[in-house]
Amino acid sequence: MADKAPVWLRGAPGSPYTRKMLSVLRYRHIAYRYMIRPQGAIEGFPSPKVQLLPTFYLPGADGALEAVVDSSPLIRRFESEYQGRSVIPTDPVLGFIDNLLEDFADEWLTKAMFHYRWAFAPDIAQAAAILPRWTAITADDARAAELGGFFSKRQIDRLYVVGSNDITGKIIEANYVKYLDALNAHLLQHPFLMGARPGASDFAAFGQLTQLTHFDPTPSALTLKHAPRVYAWVEIMEDLSGLDATDAGWITRDTLPDTLKQMLRLVGTAYLPLLLANARAINAGEKSMTTSIDGATWTQDVMPYQAKCLLWLRHAFADLSDADRKFVQSLLDETGCRDLISAKV
Repeated sequence: MADKAPVWLRGAPGSPYTRKMLSVLRYRHIAYRYMIRPQGAIEGFPSPKVQLLPTFYLPGADGALEAVVDSSPLIRRFESEYQGRSVIPTDPVLGFIDNLLEDFADEWLTKAMFHYRWAFAPDIAQAAAILPRWTAITADDARAAELGGFFSKRQIDRLYVVGSNDITGKIIEANYVKYLDALNAHLLQHPFLMGARPGASDFAAFGQLTQLTHFDPTPSALTLKHAPRVYAWVEIMEDLSGLDATDAGWITRDTLPDTLKQMLRLVGTAYLPLLLANARAINAGEKSMTTSIDGATWTQDVMPYQAKCLLWLRHAFADLSDADRKFVQSLLDETGCRDLISAKV
């Protein structure tokens, strides 16, 4: 990897996907140059079609730099471009489980991150005070306050995007505690979700938890009280550049721990109903969707990207061999995730 030029990216400390990818780069020993900049054009770099963080600047087919976003495809791109210290398990069955848990963290756990930050007064105040200063550190206090107020209002007004409201907020909060319990139990047996070395799912969970455990005061206090082991794990995940990585480090399909199955059960009870209802609503041409999670009603606008997530997961399942599909199907049945593959949308 030493002969490759450093990868350039733009991000921010408050972006869970930025933190996810920075940790991946450190673990994989991929050289990088990290820029914290406000949104907008950066001289010498192309602008992305969609302003999302992190934005990577990578060579396209013609060799010219392109602005690339979306952490999960980026992880897989780097798997093909850089050798060693892979974050994708070698066993296709474990690779599928890792893929599913990565998507769960990226698309479900992020609801807790967004909800806690913009639904509680102490968290709103801290975000308004700190987030603008990351990209405008020299702004005077009046300007920083103005930026903080503008940014906060914009984000609070967008709570509906992740489905956070007075009713669904209770579901999000209860499921965050369940997630802490499940991860805490797993970490009693294994240092990472995928065993003795991290998979993409570990980095996805880490990204969201950097905010939930170490920045936003309400979930941080909850985590410290409820699962200090998880709080400590997030700090460990920040930089794994010195961790040994051998194939023996992965868990195996024959020794799949019950704690990991419990994580899959959370997918089945919380995230999967949302994925299916969302896809059905989009296919029916509807603008909003309604489903039931933990016996409570969940209503929100449809999410086109999450319809793609369901499709990608189903394609990943179809790409497995017959024997591997049979094993995964049995596991999905056991953990309440059967409809991930079989339900009509």
